[in-house]
Amino acid sequence: MKQFTFITSLFLSSSLFSAIEILDRVAVIVDDGVIMESQINSGLENMVTRYKDQNIPTPPMESLREQVIESLIVEELQLQLANRAGVRISDAELNDAITRIAANNEMGLEQFIDYIVKDGESYEDFRENVKKQMIVQRIQRGRVGNEIDITEKEFQAFLATDESLTTLEPELLVKQILVQTLDEADKAIQRIENGEDFSSVAKDISLSSNAVDGGLMQWRKAADMPDLFSNAIDKKEVGFISQPLESGAGYHILMLFDKRGPFVQYEDQWLSRHILLIPSTIRDEESTKVEINDIRSRIIDGEDFSDLAKEFSEDPGSGSQGGELGWLGKGVLAPEFEETMINMNLGEISPVFETQFGFHFLEVLDTRSYDMTRDLIEDRAYQILYGRKYEEELENTLHLMRAEAFVEIKDLERKKLFILLESPQVLDQT
Repeated sequence: MKQFTFITSLFLSSSLFSAIEILDRVAVIVDDGVIMESQINSGLENMVTRYKDQNIPTPPMESLREQVIESLIVEELQLQLANRAGVRISDAELNDAITRIAANNEMGLEQFIDYIVKDGESYEDFRENVKKQMIVQRIQRGRVGNEIDITEKEFQAFLATDESLTTLEPELLVKQILVQTLDEADKAIQRIENGEDFSSVAKDISLSSNAVDGGLMQWRKAADMPDLFSNAIDKKEVGFISQPLESGAGYHILMLFDKRGPFVQYEDQWLSRHILLIPSTIRDEESTKVEINDIRSRIIDGEDFSDLAKEFSEDPGSGSQGGELGWLGKGVLAPEFEETMINMNLGEISPVFETQFGFHFLEVLDTRSYDMTRDLIEDRAYQILYGRKYEEELENTLHLMRAEAFVEIKDLERKKLFILLESPQVLDQT
């Protein structure tokens, strides 16, 4: 039986025990709910199947049964908590989840449903199990997520670990110029600031062995560089040029020429400002358009954009800042605003246009390609730390929940069940 990629529970309904005529009974009382013998049997079958599929010897049935019961108890406690908290999964949410499951298994929805049915499980039971898992996950996030706190000290400590340095940090391509004296280094920097190419200066004066290659060094992570170099160049943007760095060999000037890695990413960003007027019951749309066009004309005639934005703009966020919105990339602003912004030349005043917020005109002050690498690395580091703390906190929460619960396990006769489970015929069916 194929194990679907999303499923964390072991207790999907199955067909094996439907062929075994065992009267269903209450097996465990858990606070206000119960676990039926059929649920335990289904979990046992699934466990046996997993061991068989992985070619692992099956543990004694009594041991497996205890594991299944404990897992079902914890699941039942969470479902009860979710019910008290009013957690609900809509049909639309459930349908979307199953569609994603099908896609993750490289199947269309209809094909996936056919697979489930052919595998011996009813689609209704499958939906119910998925719904349970969604409810459990939601209550876990609500109960555990709020308890997780990552301090700045913990965060910075993780960024300094070998794990972070080797898996998250990018490789750097660095150029260097090596000279004997500080005066020579200062003159080299002056040449570069005056517009000479770094590589040309390196070829001309550098004493390093890679001078013939324009000072180009090999791709390396900052952690693999000498501390003198890594401290100067790490976490800098491409194009950064260091001040002279003194070593036993002389004075080094470094340039971060390029970087690569899974989190190296650049984003086009715009620095813009705008003026917004919002139609109201006092000032209708036509009057608003007339007024904002008048303001635009005053700017074109020479009045200061910032001053008029402070006086007239009705954007509460930017009006007091002279209309400035800061550096923004795509996907942040209203579509009409973004389309206008990205098609404007620097310093040009746009025509008046309308968005859901009202009537605007804008000016693009500058553009840049922003290095997102550091932001993405820190986001991933936070996710890793959060995930680890989440698992730890979840385990503690579930352990406490289980310890405080009222649980009564019925002493049911299970000999026939174990004989059936341990028989070669039944195992062959799994």
